[in-house]
Amino acid sequence: MMKLKKYGSWIGLLSLFFLFSFSTAHKFYLSVTNVVYSEKSDAFQITSRIFIDDLEAVLEERYGVSTALATKDEAEIADFYIEKYFRSKFAVELNGKAVDYTFLGKEYDNDVAICYLEVEQVNLPDLKSISIQNEILTDLFEEQQNIVHLKLNGNKKSFVLIKENNKGMLNL
Repeated sequence: MMKLKKYGSWIGLLSLFFLFSFSTAHKFYLSVTNVVYSEKSDAFQITSRIFIDDLEAVLEERYGVSTALATKDEAEIADFYIEKYFRSKFAVELNGKAVDYTFLGKEYDNDVAICYLEVEQVNLPDLKSISIQNEILTDLFEEQQNIVHLKLNGNKKSFVLIKENNKGMLNL
């Protein structure tokens, strides 16, 4: 009887080991955007980091294009569609008014696409609030979280934006 208990606990532990070792890891859906004010150019410089495979998936789903990002076969139209997607899912407001931004381009770092944007002529002395709306990838992934870090005049604020709460604001 004692041997049966001893073996029973080993069998239980082995079962747990096999259960966890063969389960697939759940992928997380995340982007990180940094918004920093540059005194030198009176502009908000914005970098947004997005997993390449997720960005490719949304471009394929939304526009029906295969971009082959970060490969030697990358489509020449990739930047056009990335910018188009950003314009539909990412917005900046200064003092409650939508402002335009320039899509400067992108580069790659391992499995991440880093997209560069800039809001020019901020006119900092008149700035009372900045608001960022970030819906990047929320149309494709329910679990998508978009982290936004805002840095201005020593003020630093971070937001975790999700599909149901996609806007963050900093009052100055």
